[in-house]
Amino acid sequence: MKKYSFRLFLIAIFTILCIYLLYPTYKDYQNTKDIKQKLEVLKQKKLKENPKISKNDLDKYLYAMEDSIRNADPSIAETRAKRIKLGLDLQGGMYLALEVNTAKMFEKIVGNKADATFRQILKEAEKESKYSDKPLVDIMIEKFKQKGIRLSKYFGSVREDEDVIAENLRKQSDDAINRAMEIIRNRIDQYGVSEPSIQKQGSRRIIVELPGVSKQEEARQLLQGRAQLEFRLVKDPQYTAKIIENINLVLAGKAKIDTTTNQAIIDTISNKKSSDTTKDSKKQTEQEFLAENPLFKYMQINPYTVDGYVEEKMVPVVENLLKRSDVRSVIPSNVEFVFSAKPETFKDGKKYYTLYLLNAKPELTGEVVTNAQANIDPTTNAPIVTMQMNSQGAVEWARITGANIKKRCAIVLDGVVYSAPVIQSKIPSGNSQITGSGSLEEAKILEIILKAGALPAPIDIVEERTVGPSLGQDSISAGFISALLGYMLVAIFMIIYYQKAGAIADVALVLIVLYIMGVLAGFSATLTLPGIAGLVLTMGMAVDANVLIYERIREELALGKTVKAAIKSGFDNSLSAILDSNITTLITGFILYQFGTGPIKGFALTLMIGIFTTLFGALVITRVLIDWSTDKTNRISIG
Repeated sequence: MKKYSFRLFLIAIFTILCIYLLYPTYKDYQNTKDIKQKLEVLKQKKLKENPKISKNDLDKYLYAMEDSIRNADPSIAETRAKRIKLGLDLQGGMYLALEVNTAKMFEKIVGNKADATFRQILKEAEKESKYSDKPLVDIMIEKFKQKGIRLSKYFGSVREDEDVIAENLRKQSDDAINRAMEIIRNRIDQYGVSEPSIQKQGSRRIIVELPGVSKQEEARQLLQGRAQLEFRLVKDPQYTAKIIENINLVLAGKAKIDTTTNQAIIDTISNKKSSDTTKDSKKQTEQEFLAENPLFKYMQINPYTVDGYVEEKMVPVVENLLKRSDVRSVIPSNVEFVFSAKPETFKDGKKYYTLYLLNAKPELTGEVVTNAQANIDPTTNAPIVTMQMNSQGAVEWARITGANIKKRCAIVLDGVVYSAPVIQSKIPSGNSQITGSGSLEEAKILEIILKAGALPAPIDIVEERTVGPSLGQDSISAGFISALLGYMLVAIFMIIYYQKAGAIADVALVLIVLYIMGVLAGFSATLTLPGIAGLVLTMGMAVDANVLIYERIREELALGKTVKAAIKSGFDNSLSAILDSNITTLITGFILYQFGTGPIKGFALTLMIGIFTTLFGALVITRVLIDWSTDKTNRISIG
């Protein structure tokens, strides 16, 4: 027994370690089972309280309750973090194909230099890139050459070499995609997705898999939010009123632009006309008024701030009106109309977005923000995101707030206004806050986006798939059944064909599977459906090594050798064949893991782990069990 002590010690240590590593997986399974039971009780209770509740609202309630239950006990989160991670095909979640919109980035780089010719070239390049493997930047450069237009007209300077400008544009395009990948990875890590897959595909696409993520809107906001934070002053009511009146004159077909104040318009919209007007004259007055002021068919006006209120369904209409070339001609280039991020519900039950007129140039950008934190405002009980600025930002913020007391400063994130508070006094500390989030969860998403940094270019979701947890559970069940069936067939064959030696191989096979799962848990690897296929394949490979050994022992026994000599020769002479077959498979697995994506990587990882555990099982576990069983009897039952 002493001569086997070291090998038995190794087997015992590995077995205990793997059981220890797999315990959190077992515990998490139990926790999940308990949570599901609690959620089912809460679901029935909620349905009893409110039978007419919509499925969407019920799902939101259950998601919130699940988060509450998990957050209430730290040990639940701890065991979940240490469990074997499940891939998208097993756990359910979201698959998204993202595309970095480099066209928008180039448009921003060109800025005021952009003319109709540039926009046409960019539009053609963007359209062609959708059906080509070539990067958009290369197509755009070719378009410029075909039309005989120098890149220096829009990019760089006249003194710069055209090839140098082209190379810089290619570098900016590549950098934008690489930076986008890193920022997306940081956001997802902060969001708490423990086993995401983020991979580059082609020249401008990023494939993202988020197992376990069920809140689709949050995920979209997390990935698409550019985090382009700007502090922009809101224009005075009198100035805004003049701009709106000029737009109405253009829409009404009047050539002359009146620059006088339109307090009469404001008064009319806010129902401040004389109350003794008859019903018919009121109707006629309203019709005449709307004929002269077509914009007010789609929006109302706040009489004090002259902000516009646009009903939710009318937002696209107003946006298109403001984009018309004749309308843009009467809007000064130093101002811009911007909508609010969230609609408000008015007394009529309809939702309205607020339309602000802001300075086009921001007073300050989000580059000065060093930290962000989502909280609940104790005075209003509303979610807020507080921000801290660096020293340079604090100085600028103090100057801006000090020079614009009693004016409004809009906090603009990704092109929409989150809040537009009135500056009451100078703020020397460099602190500010964003209000307007619908919930604390939304505020936390904003916090993550601000912390992770701004994307270099907009991100478009070109493909999206959601895998339901029920489908994932079906995959787990199918994978488990296939693995169990595979083991049973192999085990039965080994016992029938090799008798006692076959039973020893079956025991070793159980330990090999345990070791594979333990290694996966220890390295926080992700188990996928192809990974389960790799596990089943490993069972066959493990038995293959035993078959080589046992057949060699049979040959040695047939030559008349003693049992111990036959066993020694069988293991020694089959070693080279076992190593050759496993090393070649290991090389294949490494190549698959290095160059494969998603499911292929999962298969390769399980296969490579399986090779090492197979060698340990065949050369250590099987050997020690056979030697131990033949010590006293000096005979072996090998069929």
